[in-house]
Amino acid sequence: MTTVGSDSVGTAVTFSGDWTRALSVPGPDQDEAMRHLHLLLLRASRTQVLRMRSSLGPVGSDVVEEIVHQAADDAMMALLGKLSSFEGRSRFTTWAYKFAVLHAATHVRRRAWRDRDVHLDALDVVPDRGATSEQYAEAADLADAVRQAIDTVLSQHQRRILLALVVEEIPVDVLADRLGASRNALYKTLHDARRRLRTHLRETGHLADPDQQAGTT
Repeated sequence: MTTVGSDSVGTAVTFSGDWTRALSVPGPDQDEAMRHLHLLLLRASRTQVLRMRSSLGPVGSDVVEEIVHQAADDAMMALLGKLSSFEGRSRFTTWAYKFAVLHAATHVRRRAWRDRDVHLDALDVVPDRGATSEQYAEAADLADAVRQAIDTVLSQHQRRILLALVVEEIPVDVLADRLGASRNALYKTLHDARRRLRTHLRETGHLADPDQQAGTT
């Protein structure tokens, strides 16, 4: 028998048997495994949501529980969709726990940003954080070069995505929701933007070429 924790009312969450086999075959064993799995995911989601609760602001316990249950439900759907990919390199419960943590964090970030406006049009200009030359004397020239490169080298779309994700620190899943885009598409845009910036900064002498660095070591 495997004990994996307890649910919100303290009932032990236990399951005896092969998780993947039980979850894969319809019948009483699957029903039992699904019930215990959902309790595990609820517990894991609740732990993660409570860990991040400060980012939610002044919300009541009912909102917290709503997020917990949404995250657990989504985690269960995602896990069952990838059940065949479980290779047994870790305990099944450890593998399942990660799904809950991921989805709980995603739901918390979305809730935290739900009533906040994301104005990409206002992100065309790289903000100056007010750093003084004394604070960043050695990096001042590079910082100016990066700011200029962002303004001139990147496309408008690349610039907005880079600033939103890196400077404004908008969560990628939140930005994806607002733009109707996929996370992968945003990551690709960010990757391409960073690559163009690195290439430009090497060409202007602000970054050393990797081959030159290797030759000096």
